[in-house]
Amino acid sequence: MAVTIKQMALLVSFLGILSFIFGVIAENKKPAAGTPISGKDVVICKYPSDPTVVLGYLSVVFLALSGLAGYISLFYPYKGKSVPQSVLFRSTSFFVFFNIALFTCGLAATLLLWPTITEQLHLTRNVHHNLTTECPTAKTGLLGGGAFVSLDSALFWLVALMLANNAREDHFDEVEKDSKAEPGQVLSAEYHVKGGAV
Repeated sequence: MAVTIKQMALLVSFLGILSFIFGVIAENKKPAAGTPISGKDVVICKYPSDPTVVLGYLSVVFLALSGLAGYISLFYPYKGKSVPQSVLFRSTSFFVFFNIALFTCGLAATLLLWPTITEQLHLTRNVHHNLTTECPTAKTGLLGGGAFVSLDSALFWLVALMLANNAREDHFDEVEKDSKAEPGQVLSAEYHVKGGAV
């Protein structure tokens, strides 16, 4: 069964929305701080049950899948017809939105991974020799921001897909016009060679 542009657009949207949802939930579930428990020359940080790390990584995974699906959707040979990449990049609008989609995808990945990895380090390295430690957690707001940028990235992939579809249609229209014009040119050449007799 051949994949259609509509199906690819729905897939990119679905994956982008999942990334957004997991990112927002991860931000909401992140504790403000841990509870310091004093020991002999150490402070042990006890954190409440924290699904932030798992949710953060899930958000990153769905962001990556959304970006991959978005990239593939632009160059996929729909209806068995492929278009050279040079044809697509000839469109200034497509070039601009393609690069914006790539940039926002990378920015979202950074904003999601940074606090997720930081939170994981806080949870695993919870024994501190600094007796004044306050048991911090990852910086607040980064996961939520990353979730919104992830959703923006999916939207930019969709705009790029729409522009790629327009460029595809224009390309095939030109090819069709050229193929229709060629028989007429041959006929005209034969007419001149034969002195006006067809």
